[in-house]
Amino acid sequence: MSNEDINNDSKKQSNFIREIIDEDLRSNKHNGRVQTRFPPEPNGYLHIGHAKSICLNFGLANDYKGLCNLRFDDTNPTKEEQEYVDSIKEDVRWLGFDWDDREYYASDYFDQLYEYAIKLINKGKAYIDSISADQIRELRGTPTEPGKESPYRNRSVDENLDLFEKMKNGEFKEGEHVLRAKINMASPNLNMRDPVMYRVLHKSHHRTGDKWYIYPMYDWAHGQSDSIEKITHSLCTLEFENHRPLYDWFIKELEIFPPRQIEFARLNLNYTIMSKRKLLSLVEGNYVDGWDDPRMPTISGLRRRGYTPESIRNFSERVGIAKRENTIDVSLLEFSIREDLNKRAKRVMAVLNPLKLVITNYPDGQIEELEAINNPEDPSMGTRKISFSKEIFIDKEDFREVPPPKFHRLSPGKEVRLRYAYIIRCDEVIKDEKTGDFLEIRCTYFPDTKSGSGTSTKKAKGTIHWVCAKNHFEAEVRLYDRLFSVENPEGEERIDFNNFLNPNSLQIIKNSKLEASLKNVMPGEKFQFERTGYFCVDTKYSKKNSPVFNRVVTLRDSWAKIEQAASKSK
Repeated sequence: MSNEDINNDSKKQSNFIREIIDEDLRSNKHNGRVQTRFPPEPNGYLHIGHAKSICLNFGLANDYKGLCNLRFDDTNPTKEEQEYVDSIKEDVRWLGFDWDDREYYASDYFDQLYEYAIKLINKGKAYIDSISADQIRELRGTPTEPGKESPYRNRSVDENLDLFEKMKNGEFKEGEHVLRAKINMASPNLNMRDPVMYRVLHKSHHRTGDKWYIYPMYDWAHGQSDSIEKITHSLCTLEFENHRPLYDWFIKELEIFPPRQIEFARLNLNYTIMSKRKLLSLVEGNYVDGWDDPRMPTISGLRRRGYTPESIRNFSERVGIAKRENTIDVSLLEFSIREDLNKRAKRVMAVLNPLKLVITNYPDGQIEELEAINNPEDPSMGTRKISFSKEIFIDKEDFREVPPPKFHRLSPGKEVRLRYAYIIRCDEVIKDEKTGDFLEIRCTYFPDTKSGSGTSTKKAKGTIHWVCAKNHFEAEVRLYDRLFSVENPEGEERIDFNNFLNPNSLQIIKNSKLEASLKNVMPGEKFQFERTGYFCVDTKYSKKNSPVFNRVVTLRDSWAKIEQAASKSK
């Protein structure tokens, strides 16, 4: 995808970050250079919140003719895997962005970071602490009480250098020593109270192998990595605002390139969780079918469900960039994909809950080819032929033996139009004598009411979809909905998923009847099932000539209707 295509997704909105960049360009700061980066930790799959950051960082670099790096902040080998690295790269490319040859890793800088640490030790600005992690937490103090100095805080430079080298060489056990910055244990900002820079870990790294026995803490590696890469605008979410003084202190003491950190509000969606830790719990607890489960807010899950990169980029633009935390209604994300698929998805007919309908006066054995429009929003998509015969299937929801008021579908004695076909009248209902279930509807059709013929003045108030019984196929259809039934599951620190999961987040229908043209579709193809919703051919479970269809989104916001009905009943 070209940069022009990305720019044309939606009109770019002004925001405070663009204003900062504009001012920097006016003052010729950094000689007019704009360089950003997207720095994920490879400890899980990316989610929709990361998509917002991807669009922001790569989008700004593109708009200002600058550069954006992809950097993996891989400082914790206990949680990081190559699988996550590969998935992140796939997600960024799928969203339409590329980092060219600027793929970096914090682990690329481990040698440089080690030298930086030695510089701070030599300046008396870092020391080896030998108390336990619990003691460090205890002496750290609270937001209202100052911390207390470690008894090892005033070790000599030579002793600190010796111990640090032995840590590096693997001569100590995990937890035996750490390297801490020497700043101010009475600082009102807890991040400035002698933060840990290195810890001993006897773990193999997915890139550096067993070279290192010490690994940098995220707060030590992150800012210096930005500096090494000469990042001009380091964009972070608001939880890093209190970390900025620490990053600035490191930069000042090391006398290296000073990136400017700018914080913005992260993306929060209702009925959704964004914590990678909690998402991992869903996966490991088998509450979902992996990271790419179509109910997950991961980019891979949204892709498998049928979301398009254009819809997510447009959603990110609509959400905008804010300085304060807020929660976005997930219906805005659903609106974005509806809007996009309305323009690009081919219309087809599928009956999810089939009910047999026999047209008693239609010629036996005749199969008629009717013309159907592929997409009224895009005439260039043309038309297709669909089969029509004496026996068809309609959806059970389109028939009522005793219809409610304003029910403009099929009921005894009533007339309705079959989409692209004829007006029919319901004459008889055949039911199971034991259960009372509907087995068959018998109708009369009016031959001169063929759609588009213009030979009849007869009108029908309602139109329903159908599938030819003589020329169709059966397929599995998966109806996905919101994973959580409560609006703010993220607010629960220790989620009991059994209490908050939506029991109707997945419904599997095995015997749906689909028009024959859908039998040979390819995984990832998207369609609108007329009057039902938007669907995508599943990329995981579909087989040749046996597609599985995932519901991307309903045609309308059905949850809004449910919530309105619930509020009225209270």
